[in-house]
Amino acid sequence: MFRHHPPDRPVEAARRLTAGRLTLEIAGGSVVGNRYPANYDVLHVDPTLPLAVVCDGMGDGEGSRVAGATAAETFVTQVRAGWPTVDGLRLRAAVAETQRRVRQAGAAQTGLTGCTLTALVAEPDGDQGWLVQIGDSRAYRLRDGLLELVTVDHTMAWLGLLHGWWPADSPEAAQARYHLLRYVGHPDRPEPDLLAVPLRRGDTWLLCTDGISDQIGYPRLRDLLAARRDPARTVEALLAASLDAGGEDNATAVVLRVHPALPQPR
Repeated sequence: MFRHHPPDRPVEAARRLTAGRLTLEIAGGSVVGNRYPANYDVLHVDPTLPLAVVCDGMGDGEGSRVAGATAAETFVTQVRAGWPTVDGLRLRAAVAETQRRVRQAGAAQTGLTGCTLTALVAEPDGDQGWLVQIGDSRAYRLRDGLLELVTVDHTMAWLGLLHGWWPADSPEAAQARYHLLRYVGHPDRPEPDLLAVPLRRGDTWLLCTDGISDQIGYPRLRDLLAARRDPARTVEALLAASLDAGGEDNATAVVLRVHPALPQPR
């Protein structure tokens, strides 16, 4: 069973995985912060496949813990079972099974059982990756000095800001931030966004929960991702910055850097 990343655990050394002509260097970590007594984020950096997943439980109850752990375990199991085939059809089926399992687990809970899920998995040849997005955790890409948010938040706040219903710093926007339109465990079992993204040498990818994205502003986020070459050090810096900003939420980050494949020994 997947368990929460222990709070304030030192970030492990980055793992290097070969995908075709590329080497993917990946590290992840999580801190509990100062608001909650436990960590309801779940993190998975796969030891053998080019796969990373972050989940953020909704609320601070047992349903939050169960949802995150069940979602991460089910999704990873489904991806492993289908490997080496990675495509939209299989990933959509993996999320459908994840929805089913989380809904099943939630039947035994008295409160809400739900979580976000954001994942990045590279195809075996390494030229392309797939982002899987449901909820308001995020995936960013730093390329040639430009940091872009690649995913969309499935929240009422995102819709409101996009359509100009209220100012970004308004009370309405703040309240709508917690109104998720899609999440794992939703009664209607909504489908995820699936994005096929090219993986290029020099790219840096960040998967994170809102404990990172809500507390670290864009310029600081960009600078932290650009300043440190080693993913483990970058994750440490991101987690420290979330605590410096107040630690108002569990914070989880995965950093992936794309390099040319290492030469094979003869």
